[in-house]
Amino acid sequence: MNAPNITVIGSLNMDIVVESDRFPVQGETLLGKAIRFLPGGKGANQAVASARLGASTRMIGAVGDDSFGRELLQALTNEGIVCEGVRAFPDATTGIANIFVSQGDNSIIVLSGANHLLNPEDIDRIKLAIEQADIVLLQLEIPLETVSHAAKLAKSFGKTVVLNPAPAQPLPESLLRDVDYITPNRTELSLLTGFSENDDLEASMRKLIGMGARHVITTLGSEGSAFIEASGPLVKVPGYKVPVVDTTGAGDSFNAALAYSLAQRKSLEESVSFAAKVSALAVTKFGAQPGMPTLEEVEQFTTRMR
Repeated sequence: MNAPNITVIGSLNMDIVVESDRFPVQGETLLGKAIRFLPGGKGANQAVASARLGASTRMIGAVGDDSFGRELLQALTNEGIVCEGVRAFPDATTGIANIFVSQGDNSIIVLSGANHLLNPEDIDRIKLAIEQADIVLLQLEIPLETVSHAAKLAKSFGKTVVLNPAPAQPLPESLLRDVDYITPNRTELSLLTGFSENDDLEASMRKLIGMGARHVITTLGSEGSAFIEASGPLVKVPGYKVPVVDTTGAGDSFNAALAYSLAQRKSLEESVSFAAKVSALAVTKFGAQPGMPTLEEVEQFTTRMR
């Protein structure tokens, strides 16, 4: 089978990662253990994860005309990702994510920078990358107007659209109707539907189906994930217990792996199970993009789990 063609439309950030023994409380100053500058951004992370799995991957996004932007583009190019769709804005700064890591968990503050300048006209200029894709993969660290335009354009070409609705925000039903697969975590599902996180999971997911999405996949952390189709039952897929080093990028690896598997015409259950393996491996390494596993690593992990 030929390698899947995946076009990722989303953010590129420089991750400034600070490690400490614990998170500070309000008003407290702590001494950190280490600092790292790592390529990141949900869009770029998903592009790297896709490329590592073997997909032919294109990135559409925006950076500033600065050293961080040049470094991010070089990192993607080194992974074999086509970056002609990444626009450099001369009067903007590249996006930055301040990531605080402690005991395998993280908290993140994102400064959007050039990411928020990506507009529908930028998508139209590179629409060939969408027309030639098997899957178009989207997130919400770029303007919602641009996400909606990209999804509509992709559907006009008959493409499959996967939306990772993060960071969480309300979404118009017009966008949801252009989405084939939406992948909220439990918190994002709650915000999208108005159900609390303590409400019935299936009812929450069915509400999202009723709002227009064709398939809903909800990630449940250590409990694995669940998916539902318009006419099918709720199906739960278990996760994998692994030693956790850094959860940054776990969701991004899941989404890229889901898109990769769907592009190979695997069933939704097979694709969700594959994505669970990829995200499990991703958290065993430090950093979002450095932690993305190769297809060979996933295959070896699968063999060990049998």
